[in-house]
Amino acid sequence: MKLAVLGTGIVGQTLSGKLAELGHEVTLGTRDVGKVFANKATDQYGRAPFSAWHDHHQEIHVATFSDAAASAEIIVNATNGMASMNALEHAGHANMKNKILLDVSNPLDFSHGMPPSLWVSNTNSLGEQIQRAFPDTKVVKSLNTVNAGLMVSPSLVPGDHNLFLSGNDASSKQKVRELLVSFGWKDKNIIDLGDITTARGTEQLLPLWVRLMGTLQHPYFNFHIVVGNPPKG
Repeated sequence: MKLAVLGTGIVGQTLSGKLAELGHEVTLGTRDVGKVFANKATDQYGRAPFSAWHDHHQEIHVATFSDAAASAEIIVNATNGMASMNALEHAGHANMKNKILLDVSNPLDFSHGMPPSLWVSNTNSLGEQIQRAFPDTKVVKSLNTVNAGLMVSPSLVPGDHNLFLSGNDASSKQKVRELLVSFGWKDKNIIDLGDITTARGTEQLLPLWVRLMGTLQHPYFNFHIVVGNPPKG
């Protein structure tokens, strides 16, 4: 299958690497191909520049947002949430028409430092904003409640733990579910919350997620929904 992963950061790198490992044809989308390869500096966390990562992933194509989206059957939005709408506009409405967009981004605002706040919440979500802006695209929200490594290697956290799906189109959610299972997620642990408005709930988990990471001092944890029996009478 042909997939486009928009965003060359750690999330985009991790997802595209896993997809390529599974045998998919992957194109990484970026705003400026020349600029992303020209950058030779490590990031704020000491990670190597994109060009060094790509040296070990030559099978993954790199193109503009527009060209990446045009060539794909499924598109993954792995851009920074603050920049997602702009990145998707560059990808182009025509290039995303009638395609599945797996949105893994979150509306985190780091402009006032840590911990970040949400710049959209309560009665709206980034997932909904994307769906309204691209009505002919089948937006599915998932993977936004775990860190990049756990997205593609759920066994990094032992036992059962959950992922969530939000989206208006049932068949698109099923295709995303199948992709998640190929990553190693157990089908029984993927919970379909309903339409795209339910993305409000998963995006609003992020303030708790950030604080848990601060307390635990690492991001390798997840939520497990334990379902009991309602009391009788």
